[in-house]
Parts: sequence; C-alpha cells; structure tokens
Amino acid sequence: MTDLRDNGARYEIDEEGQTAYAEYRRETGRLYIDYVFSPPALRGKGTAGRLMTLVAEEARTHGLTITPICGYARTWLSRKPEYHDIVT
Repeated sequence: MTDLRDNGARYEIDEEGQTAYAEYRRETGRLYIDYVFSPPALRGKGTAGRLMTLVAEEARTHGLTITPICGYARTWLSRKPEYHDIVT
C-alpha cells in the first residue's frame, strides 16, 4: 500500500515517481479538503481514489469529520457509503 505523507497543508502519496496530493485545512475537529490533484500521467489509474481512501482513514483515525470543498473529493466521498459517517 502507498504511504500517506502529511506536510501540514496537504496529504501526499507517490506513485510511479510522481506525487498526487490533497490540499487541506484543519479546524476544530474538521478536515476541509480544498483541492485534490493527480499528475496527468497518473490520471485514470486510481491514484486519486487511493489518496482519498488514505485521507478518509487518516481522518477517521484522528476522530475528524471531512468537509469536501473540492468537487472531486465531494463526488468520491458521496460514492463511498463506508465514509458517509465522517462527511459533513
């Protein structure tokens, strides 16, 4: 499994020598996902979905809810019933 890095303002994963990331803000028990990016070479390969799975699991582990600002994050989370309990 890919390792998730938290750089303070974004979560990152590396695949095929490139980095996909989710920019976020953390406020009072809530994780706002502002933007999700996957390099063009990784698009269509599931990289952004793997990133979102890791971010959602990280939020759950730390007792955070997620407010998706980014359209990709909002759509991805809406399609994953296993994470509906942590989405606000």
